[in-house]
Amino acid sequence: MTDLSEQPPAGPLAGIKVLDFSRILSGPYASMVLADLGADVIKVEAIETGDDTRNFPPFLGGLSHYYIALNRSKESISLDLKSAEGQQIAKDLAQGCDIVLENFRPGVMDRLGLGYEALRQVNRQLIYGSITGFGADSPLGSKPAFDIVAQALSGVMSVNCEPGQPPNKLGIPLGDMAGSIFSLFGLLASLHERNATGQGKHVEVAMLDSMIALQGYLSQIYFVSGESPRPVGTQHPSIVPYGAFPTSDGHVIVACLTDRFWHNFARSLGREDLIEDARFGAYQARLDNRKALDAIIQDRMTRDTTGYWLERLETFDVPSAPILSIGDALEQDHVIQRGLVETVIHPSVGAMKLVRGPIRFNGIGPAQARAPALLGENTSEVLSRELSLSPAQISELAAKGVIGGA
Repeated sequence: MTDLSEQPPAGPLAGIKVLDFSRILSGPYASMVLADLGADVIKVEAIETGDDTRNFPPFLGGLSHYYIALNRSKESISLDLKSAEGQQIAKDLAQGCDIVLENFRPGVMDRLGLGYEALRQVNRQLIYGSITGFGADSPLGSKPAFDIVAQALSGVMSVNCEPGQPPNKLGIPLGDMAGSIFSLFGLLASLHERNATGQGKHVEVAMLDSMIALQGYLSQIYFVSGESPRPVGTQHPSIVPYGAFPTSDGHVIVACLTDRFWHNFARSLGREDLIEDARFGAYQARLDNRKALDAIIQDRMTRDTTGYWLERLETFDVPSAPILSIGDALEQDHVIQRGLVETVIHPSVGAMKLVRGPIRFNGIGPAQARAPALLGENTSEVLSRELSLSPAQISELAAKGVIGGA
């Protein structure tokens, strides 16, 4: 077993510099992953308020849970981007960076003089990532977009409920995260291309486009049948049995994606006869007779406890799981054994737990994370290191209100 305490000296993106103008979730998640992979990320925040998520309760010693979750291992500088001097500082920083990331509405960065065309004039190798709700050429382009908006317009909410119940949003902010994840694909692919061409590129990703791309087989159900998929709750629109089944004291997830697993499940129920039953023998037959089969399964499983069924289903090699709370999920043996939670020390809060990045290289995960920075905590250091500004120059900028945190 690999010793997760072994940390690489640097990640595969060591030496890559990222200037991150993004806030809330869709951009910060992407820049955090880049930091996990070894990139140096400089987060640019507004002087007075910083990233909006710094103000979202609940708090740990004054630091927002939301900000903590998305901003590990980054430096923070606070900068007035509405001032000419602040814009020039941002442009000077971009000149020495490999990636710029932003998630404002289309046109905002152009009005600040920090759009792609402006920054590529000072850095032809720059890869410029823009995450928007809908894209500049969308009829919805100027509409504000948040996670739930993207989820609603993607169709995903319409199927995320039990039959006959109101639509519901996904429990995780996938509308935001989808844009973030697809932007990472584009940024990393562009880095690879730049190694060959020496030229940067504008990588544009829309949250709604990303959610449409994640429909998977649901879009093909519509294209093939001409009908939109209907909500099936925890069940599957075309595979039976699949979903949450009641026990005497809770529920158990069962997922029989293949005939082999269906046969194993039938045997675990003590109902091997179901395998040869014409109503349940083939995929389509089980789908056509879902209600009848569900009734048989429910009648048997409600006679015994969740613990009984989890043990029995494992014995019969049936894909299955308990339904854990977030707390139980974070405390389970898998998370502990895989080292998915780590403790870092914050300068004002002290010890705090963070979820660790999931990517491993040669069996070793990301290097120890750094605690999320205080607002503008690294302003002086970054301006001195990256732009060679003197303490006197930094003090003058702070006195003018161009920078904060100095």
